[in-house]
Amino acid sequence: MHAEVLNRAFSALADPTRRAILARLASGKATVNELAEPFAMTQPAISKHIKVLEQAGLISRGRVAQTRPCKLEAARLKEVAQWLDAYCSLWEDSFDRLDAYLQSTQEGNQDEHQ
Repeated sequence: MHAEVLNRAFSALADPTRRAILARLASGKATVNELAEPFAMTQPAISKHIKVLEQAGLISRGRVAQTRPCKLEAARLKEVAQWLDAYCSLWEDSFDRLDAYLQSTQEGNQDEHQ
């Protein structure tokens, strides 16, 4: 994944409103008005959030008669998840080393008290 694409995706995901929009779209397509319902925001403000998500490739907009429903683009989210997965093994290794260290110090403390 190119750095610019990844930067746009993470920037878009940094905002809780945009994450909530993505969560809503995970259950199916929705119009801007439907996406705006749960928020105390104007439609133009929601439209700005949608534009950021669209530019990041996280959603797309189609055309059905007079509406332009938004749709989650799961492939881009999968790319972000794959990028993060590369770091999971590093975190797991660090946690395993920390766990081993804590167990050894706990065993050492138990030996001192006996």
